[in-house]
Amino acid sequence: MIDKIYIEKLKSNFSEAVRVILANKVRTLLTSLGIIFGVAAVITMLAIGSGAEKEILAQLELVGVNNIVITPIPDEAENENTEDETDAGGISPKRFSKGLDMLDVNSIKKNLPSVKKISPEIILETYVIKKGRQSPVKLIGVSSDFFATSNIDIESGKNFSDAQIAYSLPVCIIGKKIEKKLFTGESAIGKQIKVKDVWLQVIGVIEEKFISENAQENLGIRDLNQDVYIPITTFLVRYKDRKIISDKPIETGGGMIFISGDQQGPKKKIPRGNYHQIDKLTIQVNNSAELNSTADVLSRMLKRRHNDMLDFEISIPIQLLKQQQKTKQIFNIVLSIIAGISLLIGGIGIMNIMLASVLERTKEIGIIRAIGATQEDVILQFLTESVLVSIGGGIVGILLGIFASYILEITTGIETILTLSSILLSFFVATLIGLIFGIAPAKSAASKSPIEAIRHE
Repeated sequence: MIDKIYIEKLKSNFSEAVRVILANKVRTLLTSLGIIFGVAAVITMLAIGSGAEKEILAQLELVGVNNIVITPIPDEAENENTEDETDAGGISPKRFSKGLDMLDVNSIKKNLPSVKKISPEIILETYVIKKGRQSPVKLIGVSSDFFATSNIDIESGKNFSDAQIAYSLPVCIIGKKIEKKLFTGESAIGKQIKVKDVWLQVIGVIEEKFISENAQENLGIRDLNQDVYIPITTFLVRYKDRKIISDKPIETGGGMIFISGDQQGPKKKIPRGNYHQIDKLTIQVNNSAELNSTADVLSRMLKRRHNDMLDFEISIPIQLLKQQQKTKQIFNIVLSIIAGISLLIGGIGIMNIMLASVLERTKEIGIIRAIGATQEDVILQFLTESVLVSIGGGIVGILLGIFASYILEITTGIETILTLSSILLSFFVATLIGLIFGIAPAKSAASKSPIEAIRHE
């Protein structure tokens, strides 16, 4: 019986709250604006945060957790017309470096026990010929460890065998987009493709991976789906090896190439360009605790092998990603504070309007008190109105937040992910704001007595 009476009270309060809200549409809208924008900001912020987290995890998968990346620094600082300062003997004091090469790879394998896998890469921008048509492609010379260190799965076919690497056989593994472009509707396994002047047999196709523009720019990751991979030995034998010099003898000194001019004129130097045999070296260590120490040992070891020239750069991708993640977390905290301020302002707005409403409805409050309504009834009535305003604003805010997230992704390219938990959280917060900031007006209304209604009249 008591429950039925309580339910009837709730129904009565709800219908009365709806009547009051509909009777003051403009005021209700203005009251709920803070809630609307606050909830929209929360939805959008959580969507951006979820998108950023997904992107970080995807990038982490691509670069590998325990990887160290070494990239060469080509000698391109000077141009042909630049004159070099030389010593008394006419020779530049700059040291000569052999560059990053396969000898370094073998030395690292042999001397560093913390290294689990090592993957050198050589990159050549060339073309593939199919049915008389040329298409641009990146040809990548790699070892069999490349796919493991890069977290790339071979969808069909198989990895390079030891024999294929040892005998520099003309075989290749291609990206998924290459297969779709050259072998539409059929499998590429076992078929031949002509890359530049060499026919290669396709022995594998890698699984397609989404690589965002952000990852390509910030971490130097290529679109792996559009590459052709061959054994690094095949690349060096059948395509290009920068360690093999076939030009006519020229005078060298100080790590630069010199061309002698007149007897009285100074010698002019030409940069060696990319004299490194390999373009990238990825080293996977046994565990993440050894990353920094291994990188330090690698730096000293390579510097010694390169005649004390620092013509390479060592980076730890996971540390770069952690820095990015920290930056994005700070960004999310700032957004959260802004959203929280908006909700706080919305709650204060609800409280102010409801307090003003109490003053306007003093007569009404006195009358319902006179006909038997208790203070609890009055409190429940005003709390219901406050919560309904917040819930209405919260629903509109959720719709606005979903729309804003969608527009943001289209216009800026920032990935946003909407989740049910973020929507439910926003709805709960909006309801809670209405409840908390409706208490003061409700208590103020309940304190009115029938006598005050007579005085007000």
